[in-house]
Amino acid sequence: MIDSLFGHPWWLLLFAGVGAAAVAGAVITLFFALGRRPQKFTTTAAPPVTSRDFLLTVAGTVNAPVSHGGRARLLNNGVQIFPAMLDAIRNAKHSVNFMVYIWEPGRTGDAFMEAFCERAGAGVEVRVMLDAFGGFGAPGRTLKRLREAGVKVLWFRRFRFGKLTRFYRRNHRRAIVIDGVVAFTGGAAVADKWQGDADSPDHWRDLMVEVTGRPAAHMQSAFAQLWTSVCGEVLAGERFFPRHPEDEEAPRAGDVEVFRHVNVISSPADESHPLRKVFWMSFRCARERIWITTPYFVPDRETRRVIEDRARAGVDVRLLLPGRRTDAWPIRLASHSYYHELLAAGVRIYEYQPTMMHSKALVVDGAWSIIGSANLDVRSKELNQENVIGMLDRALGRQVEDTFRADLERCTEIRLEEWRRRGIVPRILERFFVLFAEQY
Repeated sequence: MIDSLFGHPWWLLLFAGVGAAAVAGAVITLFFALGRRPQKFTTTAAPPVTSRDFLLTVAGTVNAPVSHGGRARLLNNGVQIFPAMLDAIRNAKHSVNFMVYIWEPGRTGDAFMEAFCERAGAGVEVRVMLDAFGGFGAPGRTLKRLREAGVKVLWFRRFRFGKLTRFYRRNHRRAIVIDGVVAFTGGAAVADKWQGDADSPDHWRDLMVEVTGRPAAHMQSAFAQLWTSVCGEVLAGERFFPRHPEDEEAPRAGDVEVFRHVNVISSPADESHPLRKVFWMSFRCARERIWITTPYFVPDRETRRVIEDRARAGVDVRLLLPGRRTDAWPIRLASHSYYHELLAAGVRIYEYQPTMMHSKALVVDGAWSIIGSANLDVRSKELNQENVIGMLDRALGRQVEDTFRADLERCTEIRLEEWRRRGIVPRILERFFVLFAEQY
């Protein structure tokens, strides 16, 4: 028997090898994609975003139908968002399905609690799902009162030993659906920091979209999918998926005024990243403008490449990102590591100054808009449960662009020559925090 090797017991070397393998695995997971996505994205055609071919391409890529009919309305900041959501909830007749990432104590949470309890007392079926990480601050007394009133409350993936990787993959969706006819998605959740009109450093800048008609029924699936996976209850029937007048009608050929949409649901999977495909194709098919607002900008290489290529081709590419008032300094510093290459390619970058910028919106060529829970980072595309809605509607596109222009008035534009003169300490911090880009 060999009792030692290189002067050490064999069992000690075995444990050392296992430890080294574990460290190597952690490093690879943190810093490398290792085959999680294609080395390069290409397309056989790049039809304009206003075309039937573009919509069918997006729909086919993410396995979701192109639908027509319904309406969409942009809601800016808590001053518009909360009254609209609470009014819809208070007028619910059959069902309220409410899924958000964050619930914090305060008057906003109290207002929603009262609305849910009142509707449940009136016989409306009320269901609430919170993420175990994002909703960690939800007061126990609030949840107790909701349950006592008859509201069904579920947690998505509570912390449990043995299931840490599941806890790490969060439910970041915003899917709020009333009676299957009115729905909301976007960046806001239940906390007082979303109150007001971005009128102080304590009141975040954000937006949501309210949709009615068929888009609401499609958004219901973003809620129902995870609800069933957690508790096993399948939502079915008219009170969740009612018939809509547009179900019986087909748009006329060439009718560009009809509201069309694709609802995209994203769940973590090793091979399928629908959000990456939708965003990439939207950028690639732009002819005139790509205007992006996102609070957390840590794009993968192919996303950066397509944005830069479109800017070099003469497309007006603009990024609106948080400034110094941010809730995630490491992510902001990681974003800064990409500024030089983006600016050199002709991308214009703006940082919002008054408060935290938390809006998540994209508009291409003034017609194709994407709004929802997803950020332009790796976590949203590969780790989180997310939902967005892509909408082809010029009226809504104008609303999104008008909002973008108004926000630019409260921004500082980053200039390439000034950026090159930043100090050595910021450069070092950027290099360090971008190492964790695969985790943001």
